[in-house]
Amino acid sequence: MKLAEMIGTVFGVGLLRPASGTWGSLAALPLGWVLYQIGGFPLTVIATVAVFFAGWWATVRITADGKDPDPSRVVVDEVAGQWVALMPVFYGAMFAGVEVTRLWPGWIAAFLFFRLFDIWKPGWVGRADRRHDPLGVMLDDVIAGVFAGLVVIALAVFYHIVIL
Repeated sequence: MKLAEMIGTVFGVGLLRPASGTWGSLAALPLGWVLYQIGGFPLTVIATVAVFFAGWWATVRITADGKDPDPSRVVVDEVAGQWVALMPVFYGAMFAGVEVTRLWPGWIAAFLFFRLFDIWKPGWVGRADRRHDPLGVMLDDVIAGVFAGLVVIALAVFYHIVIL
């Protein structure tokens, strides 16, 4: 397997069927946890940026034949987007000084809302997707991750202010 395919498919995760995007998002969860364990919030931010640019490079190579601008096997975009959605959880754990898995409701919300926005493609997510180019492949998931992250923040505020 070529380097671009390894990166783009996240070492073959994108070849799983059905719902390769969901498999990519699921794969991002333990990978994100490992990164957080190794280097905390700063490493997760650095890794997310690195995965975005590596994914963009890989997608350029994978789609160079022009046949499909967004092949379903490319799931590195889901990894980047899922990690963006998890940023409030990673930051919250660092800020509170607690083990990141203690914020498990945030993990679930980040996953579910990221998948919702990635599939639904509202507003800017759909606009990025309609670019039909490698940058659009990466951007639509990052924007979906931002939307999901905002929902995670809103839910955390609601829980901590209204419920507690």
